Amino acid sequence: MPYVVAVFGSSAPAPDSEAYEDARRLGQQLAEAGFVVATGGYGGTMAAVSQGAAGAGGHVIGVTSGHMERYRPMPANEWVAEEIRHESQRDRLLHLVLNNDAMIALPGGIGTLSEVALAWSLLQTGEIAARPLVLLGPTWRETIRVYAQAEYIRPRDLDLIYLATSAETAVAYVKQSLAARNG
Repeated sequence: MPYVVAVFGSSAPAPDSEAYEDARRLGQQLAEAGFVVATGGYGGTMAAVSQGAAGAGGHVIGVTSGHMERYRPMPANEWVAEEIRHESQRDRLLHLVLNNDAMIALPGGIGTLSEVALAWSLLQTGEIAARPLVLLGPTWRETIRVYAQAEYIRPRDLDLIYLATSAETAVAYVKQSLAARNG
Protein backbone atom coordinates (compact mmCIF):
# COMPACT_ATOMS: atom_id res chain seq x y z
CA MET A 1 0.00 0.00 0.00
CA PRO A 2 1.44 3.41 -0.91
CA TYR A 3 2.46 5.87 1.76
CA VAL A 4 0.14 8.79 2.48
CA VAL A 5 1.67 12.25 2.78
CA ALA A 6 -0.59 14.86 4.38
CA VAL A 7 0.06 18.37 3.12
CA PHE A 8 -1.12 21.29 5.24
CA GLY A 9 -1.69 24.62 3.52
CA SER A 10 -3.78 27.72 3.05
CA SER A 11 -6.97 28.36 1.13
CA ALA A 12 -5.83 31.92 0.32
CA PRO A 13 -3.32 31.65 -2.58
CA ALA A 14 -4.81 32.24 -6.04
CA PRO A 15 -4.01 30.01 -9.03
CA ASP A 16 -1.80 32.71 -10.58
CA SER A 17 0.39 33.12 -7.48
CA GLU A 18 3.89 31.83 -6.79
CA ALA A 19 2.63 30.03 -3.65
CA TYR A 20 0.06 28.16 -5.74
CA GLU A 21 2.65 27.13 -8.33
CA ASP A 22 5.08 25.99 -5.63
CA ALA A 23 2.33 23.87 -4.05
CA ARG A 24 1.30 22.44 -7.43
CA ARG A 25 4.91 21.40 -8.04
CA LEU A 26 5.04 19.76 -4.60
CA GLY A 27 1.91 17.72 -5.35
CA GLN A 28 3.33 16.66 -8.71
CA GLN A 29 6.62 15.54 -7.16
CA LEU A 30 4.88 13.64 -4.38
CA ALA A 31 2.76 11.73 -6.90
CA GLU A 32 5.76 11.07 -9.13
CA ALA A 33 7.51 9.59 -6.08
CA GLY A 34 4.56 7.22 -5.63
CA PHE A 35 2.91 8.86 -2.63
CA VAL A 36 -0.82 9.28 -2.03
CA VAL A 37 -1.51 12.92 -1.19
CA ALA A 38 -4.00 14.03 1.47
CA THR A 39 -4.97 17.68 1.91
CA GLY A 40 -7.70 19.69 3.56
CA GLY A 41 -9.49 19.32 0.23
CA TYR A 42 -10.46 22.90 -0.53
CA GLY A 43 -8.91 25.80 -2.48
CA GLY A 44 -5.61 27.67 -2.44
CA THR A 45 -2.53 25.55 -1.90
CA MET A 46 -4.74 22.57 -0.99
CA ALA A 47 -6.13 22.70 -4.54
CA ALA A 48 -2.69 23.32 -5.99
CA VAL A 49 -1.18 20.25 -4.32
CA SER A 50 -4.22 18.23 -5.41
CA GLN A 51 -3.93 19.50 -8.98
CA GLY A 52 -0.24 18.68 -9.19
CA ALA A 53 -0.69 15.20 -7.76
CA ALA A 54 -3.70 14.37 -9.93
CA GLY A 55 -1.94 15.71 -13.03
CA ALA A 56 0.96 13.34 -12.35
CA GLY A 57 -1.40 10.37 -12.00
CA GLY A 58 -1.46 10.33 -8.19
CA HIS A 59 -4.32 9.58 -5.84
CA VAL A 60 -5.68 12.61 -3.98
CA ILE A 61 -7.58 12.43 -0.70
CA GLY A 62 -9.48 15.52 0.43
CA VAL A 63 -10.44 15.73 4.10
CA THR A 64 -13.39 18.08 4.40
CA SER A 65 -15.89 19.14 7.06
CA GLY A 66 -19.42 20.41 7.30
CA HIS A 67 -18.32 23.01 9.82
CA MET A 68 -15.69 24.43 7.45
CA GLU A 69 -18.24 24.65 4.65
CA ARG A 70 -20.64 26.58 6.88
CA TYR A 71 -17.78 28.91 7.89
CA ARG A 72 -16.50 29.40 4.34
CA PRO A 73 -18.84 27.88 1.74
CA MET A 74 -16.84 25.98 -0.86
CA PRO A 75 -16.89 22.41 -2.12
CA ALA A 76 -13.96 20.02 -2.26
CA ASN A 77 -11.62 20.93 -5.09
CA GLU A 78 -12.06 19.20 -8.45
CA TRP A 79 -8.89 17.10 -8.15
CA VAL A 80 -10.00 15.22 -5.03
CA ALA A 81 -10.51 11.57 -5.97
CA GLU A 82 -11.49 10.39 -2.48
CA GLU A 83 -13.32 12.69 -0.09
CA ILE A 84 -13.26 11.89 3.63
CA ARG A 85 -15.84 14.05 5.28
CA HIS A 86 -16.14 14.94 8.96
CA GLU A 87 -18.78 17.09 10.58
CA SER A 88 -16.44 19.10 12.80
CA GLN A 89 -13.29 21.03 12.05
CA ARG A 90 -11.70 19.32 15.06
CA ASP A 91 -12.25 15.85 13.58
CA ARG A 92 -10.98 17.03 10.19
CA LEU A 93 -7.82 18.38 11.83
CA LEU A 94 -7.27 15.17 13.79
CA HIS A 95 -7.79 13.05 10.70
CA LEU A 96 -5.19 15.00 8.72
CA VAL A 97 -2.62 14.81 11.54
CA LEU A 98 -3.20 11.18 12.51
CA ASN A 99 -3.80 9.37 9.22
CA ASN A 100 -0.56 9.70 7.31
CA ASP A 101 2.97 8.40 7.01
CA ALA A 102 4.51 11.87 6.67
CA MET A 103 3.42 15.51 6.84
CA ILE A 104 4.50 18.57 4.91
CA ALA A 105 3.37 22.06 5.90
CA LEU A 106 3.27 24.88 3.38
CA PRO A 107 2.92 28.48 4.56
CA GLY A 108 -0.57 29.18 5.85
CA GLY A 109 -2.77 30.79 8.42
CA ILE A 110 -4.21 29.79 11.76
CA GLY A 111 -5.49 26.42 10.54
CA THR A 112 -2.10 25.45 9.15
CA LEU A 113 -0.40 26.60 12.34
CA SER A 114 -2.86 24.44 14.31
CA GLU A 115 -2.02 21.38 12.20
CA VAL A 116 1.72 21.89 12.66
CA ALA A 117 1.44 22.53 16.41
CA LEU A 118 -0.76 19.48 16.97
CA ALA A 119 1.44 17.21 14.86
CA TRP A 120 4.62 18.43 16.57
CA SER A 121 3.12 18.00 20.03
CA LEU A 122 1.87 14.47 19.32
CA LEU A 123 5.27 13.52 17.89
CA GLN A 124 7.01 15.05 20.93
CA THR A 125 4.94 13.07 23.42
CA GLY A 126 5.00 9.87 21.37
CA GLU A 127 1.24 9.82 20.98
CA ILE A 128 1.76 9.24 17.27
CA ALA A 129 4.53 7.11 15.83
CA ALA A 130 7.64 8.87 14.59
CA ARG A 131 7.23 10.19 11.06
CA PRO A 132 8.54 13.08 8.99
CA LEU A 133 7.14 16.52 9.76
CA VAL A 134 8.47 18.87 7.11
CA LEU A 135 8.00 22.63 7.25
CA LEU A 136 8.51 24.05 3.78
CA GLY A 137 9.68 27.55 3.06
CA PRO A 138 11.17 30.65 4.67
CA THR A 139 8.00 31.49 6.63
CA TRP A 140 8.42 28.36 8.75
CA ARG A 141 12.16 28.86 9.12
CA GLU A 142 11.54 32.33 10.56
CA THR A 143 8.65 31.10 12.73
CA ILE A 144 10.78 28.36 14.27
CA ARG A 145 13.77 30.70 14.69
CA VAL A 146 11.67 33.12 16.71
CA TYR A 147 9.68 30.49 18.60
CA ALA A 148 12.30 27.88 19.47
CA GLN A 149 13.84 29.33 22.61
CA ALA A 150 16.15 26.91 24.43
CA GLU A 151 14.44 27.26 27.79
CA TYR A 152 11.18 25.99 26.26
CA ILE A 153 12.07 23.68 23.40
CA ARG A 154 14.73 21.00 23.72
CA PRO A 155 17.08 20.21 20.84
CA ARG A 156 15.59 16.70 20.53
CA ASP A 157 12.16 18.29 20.01
CA LEU A 158 13.54 20.54 17.29
CA ASP A 159 14.88 17.37 15.66
CA LEU A 160 11.27 16.25 15.15
CA ILE A 161 10.86 18.81 12.36
CA TYR A 162 12.74 19.28 9.13
CA LEU A 163 12.96 22.73 7.56
CA ALA A 164 12.91 22.28 3.79
CA THR A 165 13.83 24.99 1.31
CA SER A 166 12.07 23.58 -1.78
CA ALA A 167 9.58 20.97 -2.94
CA GLU A 168 12.55 18.88 -4.07
CA THR A 169 14.24 18.88 -0.66
CA ALA A 170 10.91 18.19 1.10
CA VAL A 171 10.09 15.17 -1.09
CA ALA A 172 13.67 13.85 -0.91
CA TYR A 173 13.60 14.07 2.89
CA VAL A 174 10.27 12.23 3.10
CA LYS A 175 11.50 9.50 0.74
CA GLN A 176 14.76 9.08 2.65
CA SER A 177 13.03 9.07 6.06
CA LEU A 178 10.41 6.52 5.10
CA ALA A 179 12.99 4.28 3.42
CA ALA A 180 15.20 4.39 6.55
CA ARG A 181 12.24 3.74 8.84
CA ASN A 182 11.13 0.70 6.89
CA GLY A 183 14.60 -0.54 5.97
